[in-house]
Amino acid sequence: MRDEMEAAARRLADGTPLAEALDVSSATAWIALDEHVRTELRWRRAAAGRTWRAATFSGVAEPGPSAVALALCDPDGRVREAALAPAGAEPSLLPLIAIRCADWVAPVRDGARALLRAALPGAGAAAMPVLAAVILRAGVRLRGDAARELLESALRRCDAVTLDAVLASEDRAGRRLAHRVAVERGHFSPARLAEIAAREGDVVIQDVCSEAALAGSGTGTGDEVLLPLLRSRQSRVRSAGVTALHRTGLHARAEPFLYDRSSMVRACARWVMRQDGRDPVELYRARCGDGDVPAGAPIGLAESGSRADAALLWPLTGHPLAVVRAQAVAGLRVLEAQDLQRLAPLLDDPAPGVVREAVAALVPWAHLLRDEELTLRLAPDLPRHIRVGAFRLLVARGGPAYGEGVRMLVDDAEPKLRARARAVVGRTAPAGRRRAE
Repeated sequence: MRDEMEAAARRLADGTPLAEALDVSSATAWIALDEHVRTELRWRRAAAGRTWRAATFSGVAEPGPSAVALALCDPDGRVREAALAPAGAEPSLLPLIAIRCADWVAPVRDGARALLRAALPGAGAAAMPVLAAVILRAGVRLRGDAARELLESALRRCDAVTLDAVLASEDRAGRRLAHRVAVERGHFSPARLAEIAAREGDVVIQDVCSEAALAGSGTGTGDEVLLPLLRSRQSRVRSAGVTALHRTGLHARAEPFLYDRSSMVRACARWVMRQDGRDPVELYRARCGDGDVPAGAPIGLAESGSRADAALLWPLTGHPLAVVRAQAVAGLRVLEAQDLQRLAPLLDDPAPGVVREAVAALVPWAHLLRDEELTLRLAPDLPRHIRVGAFRLLVARGGPAYGEGVRMLVDDAEPKLRARARAVVGRTAPAGRRRAE
């Protein structure tokens, strides 16, 4: 980034237009330019700074937008203050004006805020996303609150097209703020908010939109709101939808979510079922004893049952479906019902997920495993997940077998195992030997 900003500053000093000198659509580029120019001029007194000072104070020439941009970043507060007047006539310089709103020099700070206050209402859909991103990033600085408040006020009053542009911005902070403002303005219907929450990847926006969707629909929440939430791939959103089933009186629809892949969703489903007077533990026990076992039933039983329920989980470690086997092993670990003799054979399971869960369950008891049980599983002809699991247990076990395993794997063809073994060698080698290598 430093080299990029050095090149951008040189281009600006040569009079290259802003849009050609740097990426004006990037908030990172604007902030980095400001920091770079201030640092360079403060310590190196580059020619660009001297040229601008001559143009500003001697009246030799009228500075162009590129020179004004450099002046707005100058370490000398007098230069920054003098640059505000010409900058106010250049809409392209609004991001730098926004940065100056947090300036430590009061006249610069006050002048920049006045310019930003006047310019924000007319910023428009093209400029507002990057401007919002710059303001929010600079807003974390001391004295940065004023610009953020101006931005929030502008978003509350701007036209729908401009707000939509910020809602679709790539900047996370800008999108979060825009969604909060959109909820305040009633910009979206409850159904639309549910759809946004269902597909959104940012957890803050998920919460904002799912809560607003449910609050906006009241006690009469219908499927147009519930279904997008319940079908979402995001666990937080499904949790919100499942919890809302109690308020709407649709408790029975929570039962399938007892077996959800997310522990959060399962917990919400159990709560809803209990509010309806039904015991989720009995439902888990019944399903774990069925021929058709939902994948989440074993771990759900472990989360809500007792240690005696391990008797229902042990048979499931041999279930035809790998996901059920894995969840059964995970459930046994939750119940602290590990049995070394019964779990050790699962280290050879053909499914990586089962081996991972078996390893996690056995790590606290690795010192009780026999050396040969683990070193034999490092053989190069075995599947990768079996070898990785055995090495993890050797690491937990330590001792001579661990050292032997490291030596076996230091030149292994498997990249992950080789890297781990070499890292161990690098940590344990004498300092002189490491330098020589």
